[in-house]
Amino acid sequence: MSSRMLDACLLTFALLLVSCAQAPGDAAQSAAAHEAGVDPALDAPQEEVPPATVPGAARALAPLAADFSGFGPVPFGSDAQALRLAWGGPLEGGGEAQGDADACHYLFPQPRPAHGYGTGFMVEGGRFVRVDVDDPAATAPGGGRIGMAASEIAALYPGRIEERPHKYVDGAKYLRVTRDGSEAVLLFETDAQGRVEEWRIGLPPQVDYVEGCG
Repeated sequence: MSSRMLDACLLTFALLLVSCAQAPGDAAQSAAAHEAGVDPALDAPQEEVPPATVPGAARALAPLAADFSGFGPVPFGSDAQALRLAWGGPLEGGGEAQGDADACHYLFPQPRPAHGYGTGFMVEGGRFVRVDVDDPAATAPGGGRIGMAASEIAALYPGRIEERPHKYVDGAKYLRVTRDGSEAVLLFETDAQGRVEEWRIGLPPQVDYVEGCG
């Protein structure tokens, strides 16, 4: 056998091995890509793509990041039905369960987190008046977050903070943030060490209800 024929046989054998090693699905995709004129290497994702998720708190608080007006298209003072329609998902709670639709109550997005309440929308007198947040992943208007020190909050909102002592915890504080042109108040609640534990935003007097609807 000549060297040229030997080389041809070896090349054919190598191609057969590559064909057998390729998974059926990969082969089919390669063939389809070849017919469509697409380079399979360019068609493949360049990194792992995580599953789509829509965290309740993140979805709820994203519209609040811009200003103090309310939740997305629903300003503070709107009726509870407008809030339900804007949320687009299940909200549990309501004054109807207490026999008084005008009574102060919360609406909680579902499902609730394993710890804490996540996000709660306060309704009183049939009006949406406040949002409460204890989710560390959520960012308040202006950049404040749970876990920040009081000094960090002061740096984010210079000249706009009024400190008030906590009603129950010695050394803890309420940090009330106001904004020109808005009657709403952003309030950070700290522990005795000065770390933010939760925050809320809403209209007075409801934003200053220490026990919520209690």
